[in-house]
Amino acid sequence: MLTRRLHTFSQSFTKVIPSNLKGKKKSSQEWLTRQLNDPFVERAKMLNYRCRSAFKLLEIDQKYGIIKPGFNVIDCGAAPGSWSQIAVKQSNADGSLADKPKGMVIGVDLLQVYPIKHATILGNSDFTRPETQNRIRELLADRRVDCVLSDMAPNATGVRSLDQENIITLCYSVLRFAILMSSKNASLLVKIWDNNEVPTLEKNMAKYYEQVRRIKPRASRSDSAEAFILARGFIGVER
Repeated sequence: MLTRRLHTFSQSFTKVIPSNLKGKKKSSQEWLTRQLNDPFVERAKMLNYRCRSAFKLLEIDQKYGIIKPGFNVIDCGAAPGSWSQIAVKQSNADGSLADKPKGMVIGVDLLQVYPIKHATILGNSDFTRPETQNRIRELLADRRVDCVLSDMAPNATGVRSLDQENIITLCYSVLRFAILMSSKNASLLVKIWDNNEVPTLEKNMAKYYEQVRRIKPRASRSDSAEAFILARGFIGVER
């Protein structure tokens, strides 16, 4: 590794430049350099989180308190598992808080996910398919859901309009599930890519939740179009 010391005003820091960039595409070179210089990547390793995205959910939960002991949580797009790790701890699914109720965490992803203690993981499962959602209902039995999380995003096609349409479609799939399965005052958190369909999505979510807001945690990279919509206070629907 090569290191280059940079000075910015009164602050200095060390930028790490990978030594194995030769022969790699420009996008791969940029990704490697960004990863090596990302403080959240290093912190995730130190705390045994599976990836840096853990800090996005941690920041949101610390500010808005969307996961509490005893909560039943669904994690859509769970791989590699860092959000489920956070959900297990915050919901007390691991029973580490003896005087608090134990929650339940179910993680779902198209990819295979390495097992997470105290969480039920449905790997190789498409959340948008009816059979996957029915499996979740079976696992919940008579429980209602207190928090639905979605870090899902489609594989980028490179066609901006198509990518935007695909991620909005995923959001509506999660919203429909949340409406049917949530307990009163439950929360919903979905990932979006900023586009002109997002305001309509927010309006539709506001029909079922008391508060809807768009947020961008500090752990979301500043050069990314990624943001999240947080809906709190599920009102409920006539069944």
